[in-house]
Amino acid sequence: MYHSSGSAPDSTYRCLAQRGKHKIFIGMAPGVGKTYRMLEEGYRLRQEGIDVVIGLLETHNRQETAQQAVGLEVVPRQLIHCGGISLAEMDTDAILARQPQLALIDELAHTNVPGSQREKRYQDVEAILAAGIDVYSTVNIQHLESLNDLVARITGVVVRERIPDRLLEEADQVVVIDVTPETLEERLKDGKIYALEKVDQSLQNFFQRRNLIALRELALREVADNIEEEALEQASNGTKPQASFCSILERVLVCVSTYPNAIQLIRRGARLAGYMHAPFYCLFVDDPDRFLTKAESLHIETCERLCQEFGGEFIRSTNYDKAKAIAEVARGYYITQIVIGESQRSRWKLILRGSLTHQLLRSLKNIDVHIIATAKER
Repeated sequence: MYHSSGSAPDSTYRCLAQRGKHKIFIGMAPGVGKTYRMLEEGYRLRQEGIDVVIGLLETHNRQETAQQAVGLEVVPRQLIHCGGISLAEMDTDAILARQPQLALIDELAHTNVPGSQREKRYQDVEAILAAGIDVYSTVNIQHLESLNDLVARITGVVVRERIPDRLLEEADQVVVIDVTPETLEERLKDGKIYALEKVDQSLQNFFQRRNLIALRELALREVADNIEEEALEQASNGTKPQASFCSILERVLVCVSTYPNAIQLIRRGARLAGYMHAPFYCLFVDDPDRFLTKAESLHIETCERLCQEFGGEFIRSTNYDKAKAIAEVARGYYITQIVIGESQRSRWKLILRGSLTHQLLRSLKNIDVHIIATAKER
């Protein structure tokens, strides 16, 4: 993407240059770390000799974000007079005159103040890209035009600043900056997103847990859909899809055993997979030293048939270490969600050996583990 050199290409080269490349950092909500990640990558490229400038940065008084910008050149904003007051906006003409190799531009969906050369910041970005300058930008999923009505139903908030969906489709790369709703809530409560006096109000409104879960899924699905289209196009051209395609799609794995609650787990996992439009897998781990009884064998066959009825793939593995077997399958199949039943071990066994859940959480990262309580048989 870049030619590492200490100086920027001259204006003659830029006039002949092709359109710049656009990389978008997208997240489910403010505070997930989009701007920080953009600055982090920009700083790394600057260290490698790439000519990088900050075209527009909004730190929102977040100290960690401001600190990450130290050492990067900032293009001063322009003052625009509107209604008797002066407001600062990104100086697109100054960026074009500066001709960097890469411009970092925050808040892609921003609406410029009246009197600006262009109405929207994304239009400024398009002008910069047309001049052959690469751009890294940030945006939240709720700003996509096609999701406006859905976001309003989920959160009760009508988003006024929106961008056309084509920006994601035309981008050279889209990166999801993903954190769990729990992590985002912790950041909010620590005052890392908004001032502490705004925390309670935010938790009661936009940052409600159910809102964050839904917005997170929207962000992951939106990018997964785009990557899926690219992967299908690559496959039709005889090209092997990139690994990133496998790593972003949601994939659900249900871990079944000889216990009766396995049927309940499969149904729950199938519902989760259906909700996420995700591939669905079931796994049974055989103990090499133990033969299944006839009743247990019939039970596992029932589990396999039920899995297949839901359109899933049934996997059998043989291993003394169940947690290790599950982890290997999870990595091999790019699993993002694991469904397991609550432990059937006695309290003393849990103390001595630990639960399967704890072992999985220690060995797997970036995978959600759903523990389903055992329902009593009727």
